[in-house]
Amino acid sequence: MTDARPIPLDQLIVCPQCDAVYTLQRPGVGERAVCQRCRTVLITPRRKAGLQIIAVSLAVVILIIAATVFPFLTIKAAGASNSVSILDAALAFDHGVLIFLALTTAALIIFVPLARVMLAIYVLLPIVLDRPPARGATQAFRLSEALRPWSMAEIFAIGCAVALVKISDLADVAFGPAFWMFAALVLLVVAQDNFLCRWSVWNSLDKTRTS
Repeated sequence: MTDARPIPLDQLIVCPQCDAVYTLQRPGVGERAVCQRCRTVLITPRRKAGLQIIAVSLAVVILIIAATVFPFLTIKAAGASNSVSILDAALAFDHGVLIFLALTTAALIIFVPLARVMLAIYVLLPIVLDRPPARGATQAFRLSEALRPWSMAEIFAIGCAVALVKISDLADVAFGPAFWMFAALVLLVVAQDNFLCRWSVWNSLDKTRTS
C-alpha cells in the first residue's frame, strides 16, 4: 500500500463561491474553466485582455469625473426648473448627522468605482508592458477585489430609473449629459468585470514574485 503524494498547491484551484477544489487545467484562449458545483467561472483567458481592461478603465475614469460635473437631470414643475448633478444628489444631506449618509452615498457611487479602476490600472499596466509589478501590486489588487461588493454604480442607476418613473407624472424630467455618461459608465464597469480574469492576474503576480 503506497501513500498518495500530496498535490502541489500551485496545481490546485479553489472556487471562490463554493470552495470546491480542482486540479488546475489551463483552458485555451477563448475557452473558460467553470466550477462544476455552482457554475462560477474560474478562468477566462483572452488575448490582449489586459490592454482592453486598461482602455476600459481609462474610459471609466473620464466618465466618472465628467458625470460628477455635468447636470444629471433637469426637473421642471410649476414654472420652476432645477438641474442637479450626481455629486449634488450624493451630497443632498450635508448637514448635521446626515453628513455621514451623504459621504457614504458619494463613496459608493463615485469614489469606490473610481478607486477600483485606478487600482486596476496600477496593477495591470506593468504586467501588460512585461515589466515587474508595481510596488504593492498584490495588496492593491486584493483591495480592488475587496471593494467590488461596495461599488454600487449599478444600484444607483436602478434607483434613479425607479424614481424617474414615479415623478414623471408630477414634473417634466429631462436627461442631462451626465445621465448618458453614467449609463455608459455602468456598462463599462460591467464589461471590465467580465473581461478581467482574476486567476490570470494572480498568476502573473505570483510568477514575477517567485522568479
